[in-house]
Amino acid sequence: MNIRLHIERLVLDGLPVTSAQGPRVKAAIEAELGRLLSEGGISHELAAGAVLPSVSAPSVHAPRGVAPAQLGKQIAQSVFAGVGKR
Repeated sequence: MNIRLHIERLVLDGLPVTSAQGPRVKAAIEAELGRLLSEGGISHELAAGAVLPSVSAPSVHAPRGVAPAQLGKQIAQSVFAGVGKR
């Protein structure tokens, strides 16, 4: 199975991220989510071709000053909790 991940638009409402940090957060999300999906796989529904207009995922808590790479990793782990194999 090939997994192709592309984040077209990323909205980070309420998170302490500057416009300069946004691309670094996005890159960290793509890298970590790609790693998690490669190692853990996706849910059976998605593997069968289901489309999810939204995903329920755990909250992300980001203190002021969190590094963009760490924030991206936390977001990816949260998203994976909603789409990964269960």
